[in-house]
Amino acid sequence: MSAVAGDTAASDTPLRAVFKINLNGKTVSIGTVGQAYRFITNLSSVEWIEFRALHADAVHALQGAADNAMLTVQATNALRALFVRAKLL
Repeated sequence: MSAVAGDTAASDTPLRAVFKINLNGKTVSIGTVGQAYRFITNLSSVEWIEFRALHADAVHALQGAADNAMLTVQATNALRALFVRAKLL
């Protein structure tokens, strides 16, 4: 069973790493499943189109981690892959 989007966005489950991303001159710190989910889903889908497979993997992994904290390693790895490919890290 997968988490509902609202549940995922509200999740306080910590990721295995804290990502610090520079966006528009500000540093954004992402340390929980909910923060990461909101960050990658609040941007328009057009902004992620080039990375749609990695984006879909990250969204799916975060939904799983919101349900089961044991999956935070996979979610962290999926986010890292997305952010590195998108040159945000």
